[in-house]
Amino acid sequence: MKEEKISPIDGRYFENTKALIPYFSEKALMQYRVIVEGEYLIALSETKLNLRKFSEKEKALIRDLYNLSNTDVQIISDIEKRGYKNIKATDHDVKAVEYFLKLKLANTSIKDSLEWIHFALTSEDTNNLAYSLLLSDSLDKVIKPKLEEVKKQLDLLAQKHKSLPMLARTHGQPASPTTFGKEIKVFSVRLEKKLKKLSSIKIEAKLNGATGNWNAHFVAYPKINWQKWSRDFIESFNKNRTQKLSANLMTTQIECHDSYLEIFDTVKQINNILIDFNQDMWRYISDDWIGQKPKDGTIGSSTMPHKINPIKFENSEGNLGLANSLLEFFGRKLSISRLQRDLSDSTVERNFGTAFAHSLLAYEYLLKGLNTITINEEKVKTILIEHPEIVAEAIQTILRRDGFPFPYETLKTMTRGKKVSLEDFAQFIESLSIPTKTKKELLKITPLNYIGLANKML
Repeated sequence: MKEEKISPIDGRYFENTKALIPYFSEKALMQYRVIVEGEYLIALSETKLNLRKFSEKEKALIRDLYNLSNTDVQIISDIEKRGYKNIKATDHDVKAVEYFLKLKLANTSIKDSLEWIHFALTSEDTNNLAYSLLLSDSLDKVIKPKLEEVKKQLDLLAQKHKSLPMLARTHGQPASPTTFGKEIKVFSVRLEKKLKKLSSIKIEAKLNGATGNWNAHFVAYPKINWQKWSRDFIESFNKNRTQKLSANLMTTQIECHDSYLEIFDTVKQINNILIDFNQDMWRYISDDWIGQKPKDGTIGSSTMPHKINPIKFENSEGNLGLANSLLEFFGRKLSISRLQRDLSDSTVERNFGTAFAHSLLAYEYLLKGLNTITINEEKVKTILIEHPEIVAEAIQTILRRDGFPFPYETLKTMTRGKKVSLEDFAQFIESLSIPTKTKKELLKITPLNYIGLANKML
């Protein structure tokens, strides 16, 4: 029997969220810490210190440790929680990584340099860089590509139906026509803007010791420009990453997380846009403007055989809300740390993957929803034709243009709260003392062609 899971992310929805495991699992966090510590050791060896320069073979030895095996993960965990061989339990996760590296390199040519591992660092130097890197990679390799896929599907849907005239609703009431494609494109453009904003955010990281002053670094090597060294080291991780890192040189023991919050707030904004989209789709389906393709064997209701429920869009909406509740909490929590450091952010950071997993799950289900719909074009046009009163705006605007007295008020009296037809408008237009050319212009206007530039905006 498979091990039971508390969270549906790791249980029911595992197939949809497993792409995030390389970035947010406990193994992943250990791995990123090992990468930071390893690259730091290599960088120190290339600096004029008492540490000798490593050969390319020795650098490869260190980097071979980055791909942790399950056995390696267990060793690190044992060092922290139970002790391992002659190492007593540290009760400290980053120190466990340091001891793991020393253990692994003890029988190599690097054994003479083991005390340079974690030299002058505080655990937060390692941790904040690890989180910066896993955030960068998860965005680059999972979250943004999935959002680009959503945008692509929206663009295809918008293009296909760019000229399908549709009744608009403002305040839930019939309003000037639009096209179905244009309304979908609105969401695509909003998403595109936020994706550009997301990619432009640089994730700030720090490497400056126990209280942010390079105390240990400086006391050991006062002639080295540690500020520049730290900036160069942090920015060296930017190769092959579009979500760049940036050095924060003014911190307490911790990097203040403000750039994390920019990312989370932008993801939250993206999620809100998609909640808006899901709710609009739900309404279009409810009104039968959008149909859903039945799939053999599936059941909409356990008692009503006819039902095809919009569950994919509803699931997406629910998961977006769950994600946003966490993202909002991150914003409230992570910008605050008592004095130079408190540890209450640590357990919160371990839940970054939970927020991203609910987001990813929502994007997946939104895409599934889009794959099940058909646009009921005849119904959309029929509903539009049933509301001829919407051309009152067009008529009063042209009359206003030509200097006709009180056109708005005249059309208001004729249409507000009343059922009118195109024949009523035709009779009204014929009764007006206006040029024949203007009458012909007005008589050509119908709900189906009064769409402005909607079909030209895509």
